[in-house]
Amino acid sequence: MSTQAGTQQRWKQRPPGSNWGDFGPDDELGRLNLLTDERRLAAIQEVKEGKVFILSLPLDFPGDGTEEGAARHPPRLYSNPSPMGEGHMCNASMTENDICCDDSVDLTLQYSTQWDALVHWGRQFDSQGDGKKQPTYYNGYRAGVEVLCGDETKGPFAHKMGIEKMAETGVQGRGVLVNLVKAYGSGRTWITHDMLMKAMDDQGVEVREGDMLLLYTGYCDAVMAMNKQPDDAKLAEAGAVLDGNDEKLLDWIDSSGISVLIADNQAVEGFATDLSAGPNGLLPLHDRCLFKLGIHLGEYFWLKELAEHLDNVGRHAFLLTAPPLRLPGAAGSPATPVATV
Repeated sequence: MSTQAGTQQRWKQRPPGSNWGDFGPDDELGRLNLLTDERRLAAIQEVKEGKVFILSLPLDFPGDGTEEGAARHPPRLYSNPSPMGEGHMCNASMTENDICCDDSVDLTLQYSTQWDALVHWGRQFDSQGDGKKQPTYYNGYRAGVEVLCGDETKGPFAHKMGIEKMAETGVQGRGVLVNLVKAYGSGRTWITHDMLMKAMDDQGVEVREGDMLLLYTGYCDAVMAMNKQPDDAKLAEAGAVLDGNDEKLLDWIDSSGISVLIADNQAVEGFATDLSAGPNGLLPLHDRCLFKLGIHLGEYFWLKELAEHLDNVGRHAFLLTAPPLRLPGAAGSPATPVATV
């Protein structure tokens, strides 16, 4: 446990198995601290062909959330008013010969291909050791103090660990992909530690400290095939998910030294569709990664084309560049990741 003053002001005890304070008393990056200059240089050495793969879905996929009042919905574009006071900026005449379009968007930040900020997931935790639990996030940052809601002054806004902190690192480094479709098929399979290790061994995947780990499960293949008409029942049977209740798996995520964890599915880990919590909570992998270890999670990444290419050429590593929007105070962000092989 750190004894530095900044940390002690926020917490006197940290959760078992966490790394709070290890990167400094006021750290907001978590394991992104492992994406060093030296590791970025090493990642560039993985580029052999110069080919690029775009790892984002079109941001209007999966296509649900169109009903009124939906928590997450596709982007809604609309034209800005004309500065001339006549109509809107859609094919708008600016001069006798010039026309212009100018848009705004209503954007749900965690709808499609996205990053979770570290303030996306926290828990009730007794950080002061006084027997009183309070809503807390990674490194002891607190709801209502550093993380404000819309009914609070100057909220909603994460004054600490907003997604802009992730963006400021560039999120560039060595990506490594495990092809779970090749290992276990495209149906719903709950992946344990032993299953993940077998797939990695069979595919010769080497994970180094600071790597960004990507899991190709096939879930987004099903999403794209549904062409913005998602069938929830069929999607519940599509693609592998990590078994967050496997402590051995969670311990490996910690000891592996990965900087981020990415999948092409809805939440990286499996969860009950009725949102009922199990013995280890609703999303135990989110708890371990976001709350305890500061490992950002990427979801709904489009990995099919990259995975097929890597399989064809017998590789698993590449240069990944995947910053979110530099949007201060947000709990998540869309992303347009690029893999260079």
